[in-house]
Amino acid sequence: MLNAQISERRGSAIAQGVGMQTQVYVDRAENSEVWDVEGKRYIDFAAGIAVVNTGHCHPKVMEAVRDQAARFTHTCHQVLPYETYIRLAERLNDKVPGDFAKKTVFVTTGAEAVENAVKVARAATGRPAVIAFGGGFHGRTFMGMSLTGKVQPYKAGFGAMMPDTYHVPFPVALHGTSTDDTLGALTKLFKADLDPGRVAAIIIEPVQGEGGFYPAPAELMRGLRALCDAHGIVLIADEVQTGFARTGSLFAMDAYDVSADITTMAKGLAGGLPLAALTGRAELMDAAQPGGLGGTYGGNPLGIAAAHAVLDVIEEEDLCARANELGARLRQRLESIRDRTPEIVDIRGPGFMVAAEFNTADGSRPNPELANAVRAEALSRGLILLTCGVYGNVIRFLAPLTVQDTVFAEAMDILEASIDAARGA
Repeated sequence: MLNAQISERRGSAIAQGVGMQTQVYVDRAENSEVWDVEGKRYIDFAAGIAVVNTGHCHPKVMEAVRDQAARFTHTCHQVLPYETYIRLAERLNDKVPGDFAKKTVFVTTGAEAVENAVKVARAATGRPAVIAFGGGFHGRTFMGMSLTGKVQPYKAGFGAMMPDTYHVPFPVALHGTSTDDTLGALTKLFKADLDPGRVAAIIIEPVQGEGGFYPAPAELMRGLRALCDAHGIVLIADEVQTGFARTGSLFAMDAYDVSADITTMAKGLAGGLPLAALTGRAELMDAAQPGGLGGTYGGNPLGIAAAHAVLDVIEEEDLCARANELGARLRQRLESIRDRTPEIVDIRGPGFMVAAEFNTADGSRPNPELANAVRAEALSRGLILLTCGVYGNVIRFLAPLTVQDTVFAEAMDILEASIDAARGA
């Protein structure tokens, strides 16, 4: 069967609102490589958008899922609970940053984790308002897209957003916004539009994902922590994309000297199975009444088993160190390309959560056309890349942390050739 044939069927069967970055229909995958239905091999530098940090079909993860599937696949933890759910909560309570007692809730998706974090914050504080940041991404549910700081394609056409959600600019020096500007915008918001005594939570990605891989400056995190402490506001770290060794530590917040009150996670947690969680201060997490949190599939036994294996693999294979090593090598290669490519105006990101931003050669404006041309050229040569950013001019690199050195080197050569070809060099 050909990719084109399947694509034609897809157009008749699947709603167009489900966007597509490629028309590569996968037949099988292993570690950092995938093969499509036509037998063509690709190097995967998307990892399901930072989901398979431990690689496609890691043997230890697959073994854990098979063993669990042979025992039971679903009971609903709220009806017939199981010990592995409790044990994974204990492990996350121990590993999530923050020197305080914690509790955890398991759900199914990152958006659901964000929704429940807001619910917990509102239940604990008795307040309605939530503040997020321009360029942030928090999901496609109504609360998730209301918090998301990007209109196209996430908010357009869906009507009124949820009330009592507010946005302030995220500090991006390249775009002329400093940490002082951001903290000043919060001060102005509290003076002009919003009583801080009505704010339940501030939610932030330690590194913006869809927004362009912009890391939050340390001084911003300190400022937010101080502001939240002063006004009794819950600080939520959205680690859905940054978690599980992607940034060179288990969680991106490990790199800061302050902690969030609640952490949301998903993607890399279960090695490709749908599992998400929120972990936070015990007294906050206990604010909701029994039945107020949870869901039929939340903490599915297969996902729980996979997550245990993922945590084991990250530790046993020292994937945090591997992320730092790979990220350093990628940034070094990008810098060498940048020497002759004026369109690359920034290379950034902690660990192996790296991005390159493209402007026009004269630096006057974002260049999404070139970023997309590089992505398309790389795809034609067998390398899967993703674009992101408010202007669509950023290429993000999210290969599995287990990518083999030989495959990584091959990907770097394809990347360089693709940038040259897209520029017409």
